[in-house]
Amino acid sequence: MAENKLKILFLCTGNSCRSQMAEGLAGALKSGVIEAYSAGTEPRGVDPLAVKVMAEIGIDISGRRSKHVDEFAGTEFDFVITLCGHAAEHCPVFPGRTKVVHHGFEDPPTLAKSAANQEEALAIYRRVRDEIKDFVERMPESIEEKPGGFFIS
Repeated sequence: MAENKLKILFLCTGNSCRSQMAEGLAGALKSGVIEAYSAGTEPRGVDPLAVKVMAEIGIDISGRRSKHVDEFAGTEFDFVITLCGHAAEHCPVFPGRTKVVHHGFEDPPTLAKSAANQEEALAIYRRVRDEIKDFVERMPESIEEKPGGFFIS
């Protein structure tokens, strides 16, 4: 019954890591209540380390592609959730009832640049993946309307 599901777009800059993980996690953990999508303001291709750490928890995002947010122009979502400051600043206007909510996560590729080796880099990706997983597990109940807009608790 897709008509009863919340239609959510996860948006970040590259649609390579955080938003891909969020879409994959929402699809795996919340498919009964969330119809998940992801996009970026400057798509870069799906990050191979994101694919690897998602596979470690049984979620295959290897067949995904980075999508530009413009591909969803005219699409009405219940929520667009921006996962980084850049995406929040450059989020386009969506039609109708769409509500934009920001909940930022650190960028694994940026943090991993200082890693001594791939195992250290993977540890960073795993930490952010697990933070996004905790965030998705609390949805949609964690999205609250308060004075001034919608917020994630």
